[in-house]
Amino acid sequence: MKNLIGIDIGGTKCAVVLAAETGVGAPEVVSKRSFPTCAGNPRKTIEKITASAREILAESGMEASGVSAFGISCGGPLDSAHGAVMSPPNLPGWDNIPIVDIVEREFGAPAFLQNDANACALAEWLYGAGRGTDNMVFMTFGTGLGAGLILDGKLYSGTNDNAGEVGHIRLEKFGPVGYAKAGSFEGFCSGSGIAQLARSKACELFQSGKPCAYCSSPDGLAQITAKGVAEAAFAGDTAALEVYKISARHLGAGISILIDILNPQLVVIGSIFARAENLFRDEMQKVIETEALSNAATKCRIVPAMLGESIGDIAAISVASNGLLVKSAQK
Repeated sequence: MKNLIGIDIGGTKCAVVLAAETGVGAPEVVSKRSFPTCAGNPRKTIEKITASAREILAESGMEASGVSAFGISCGGPLDSAHGAVMSPPNLPGWDNIPIVDIVEREFGAPAFLQNDANACALAEWLYGAGRGTDNMVFMTFGTGLGAGLILDGKLYSGTNDNAGEVGHIRLEKFGPVGYAKAGSFEGFCSGSGIAQLARSKACELFQSGKPCAYCSSPDGLAQITAKGVAEAAFAGDTAALEVYKISARHLGAGISILIDILNPQLVVIGSIFARAENLFRDEMQKVIETEALSNAATKCRIVPAMLGESIGDIAAISVASNGLLVKSAQK
């Protein structure tokens, strides 16, 4: 059994998780601490991270020497090879912070760093829907759209940790904005992108003098969310269904590109897709059957993420577990 600590550093909150990996199924979470990120103050946030780690160790009757490894998940950009966080847009002040060195000095155990999409990909590959595959794409499909790539049985992060930024692919000349690019994959396939599509559709309805099931008046356009539109779609609203069909068709187009380039066995999609698969599946599949190479597409399954809401806890732990596996293979 291995005791692992995962550290999830987010723009609004952080979490520190102690888990036991038994070799059977996902690691068992033993203890957890969550707290707000200290905005613009990496030093104070890191102090709270290390203090939380010591608290959960003490609570579990363990010494730091009993921890096999630490895994750190954080939004990019970052330098995983040197263990540094490199000015993520959601973490002001985190400029070239050597988080791995800090954790290793503090606790005397190896630490490993990956961006959050890669961490989630590792979680689904090691413990979730991707178990047993060698070539897998994990797509976040949440507020934004990113991907983690498992190729030939290992995580592929690219030359400088920028592999998997599929949300930046332009699918249309015009369209909702995602990744600072109109018509991008993220623009069509993310929570913010779906909300943009839904606002445009609501404006059409209001200008035609028609009601909108997911927005009561033009004053409420800014409050439209992907979740609210999904609820209307599940209730059978035509306009909401059309919004999700547009997103689904572009999801199929984007996945077709990934199938043609990467030839994966499996595409695992989280968050919005996992919660509303029925709103995407048919339209997505139609586009893939038309656009992707058939001999590659027929070998690729597309499934919702399996770990659900627990993926955040398991992702950073997976970074630690994978780090140990890679380190062992290099000996």
